[in-house]
Amino acid sequence: MGRLRGWWRDLTDLVLPAECGGCGRSRAVLCPRCRTALSGAVPRRVRPVPEPAGLPPVHAAAPYADEVRAALLAHKERGVLALTPPLGEALAAAVRAGLHAGRSGAGGPDGPRGPVLLVPVPSARRAVRRRGHDPARRIALAAAGELRRTGTPARVAAVLRQRHAVADQAGLDARQRLDNLAGALAVAPGGGRLLRDGAVVLVDDLMTTGASLTEAARAVRAAESPRGPDTYGMARSPVYPSAAGEGREERKTGPVMAGPNGGGDAIREVICAAVVAASPDSFENKPELTENLRRCR
Repeated sequence: MGRLRGWWRDLTDLVLPAECGGCGRSRAVLCPRCRTALSGAVPRRVRPVPEPAGLPPVHAAAPYADEVRAALLAHKERGVLALTPPLGEALAAAVRAGLHAGRSGAGGPDGPRGPVLLVPVPSARRAVRRRGHDPARRIALAAAGELRRTGTPARVAAVLRQRHAVADQAGLDARQRLDNLAGALAVAPGGGRLLRDGAVVLVDDLMTTGASLTEAARAVRAAESPRGPDTYGMARSPVYPSAAGEGREERKTGPVMAGPNGGGDAIREVICAAVVAASPDSFENKPELTENLRRCR
């Protein structure tokens, strides 16, 4: 019955949008003004303050404010799944920005060899049950499709799992969030093989303190250890026992690639991270950001 309700909600959201997901006014998925707020600016590098040690470079498509905040909450908490495509497009733009910055920093024009692997930060199983879907994974799949459509080989490798339950992050400060998530994620058994097939980009819908992305990066790096990714078996109470890839398309594997040190058995280092939105205070070049926000209103 729950699956039937979810199917019907998907269908009605796609065919009969009741209101704009950002402003709630026009009868559209996102009105032109809200689309501009979400994807009208070039994605930017974001740095939370304080910036956690081990956080990879993060790019965000938009500040988490006003219409963008409303759209993300509508998708995540109210299950307005018609918002998935525009949110996926925004995330894809942030991924491209991160890859471009990585190439520029390396001093070379070449992009990553093999596909770009989008690794979503997983939601807790209780949150997935409550919401009826995993927002970050759903947006990641849409972003991978958008990247492929525009010429960047990409697929989702949903290999991260929660090793044990964590407290609700709401109300916790940056230090408490880091402590709460420390050691909470691991690469699922067999997931390490998927991560050897391409360039790893961590993705999420939102970054505030950076704690979730930092923990995700730590888990991927830990999978490079000689003990391998199957240390997930030591978890206290795994809450994400599903398969490593989401959908048959995402479980395809390709030729094994060399890791950062040239070893064929090593997972490639996390290149960067990308999110749809981040706290406005975390954006670099804040005067330009303020002007962009003013024009969107």
